[in-house]
Amino acid sequence: MRELMSARRAVKASDDPESERTARDRVNAAKIALGERGPAWWDDNAPDYNQRKVADTPYASWYNGLSNEA
Repeated sequence: MRELMSARRAVKASDDPESERTARDRVNAAKIALGERGPAWWDDNAPDYNQRKVADTPYASWYNGLSNEA
């Protein structure tokens, strides 16, 4: 996690395209190492409901039962 944060700071601090590219490559490598990018490391055969409206998933009734109060 420290490497990811360090790489993100380097992206912000970069002042030329080459150093920015190097910093972005570090961010990508850190995210892959953390499992945020790359092939899925799990295989539970569960359907993927990412990028869908809650109403179109089995979680619709749970979501509709939530309160809007903070």
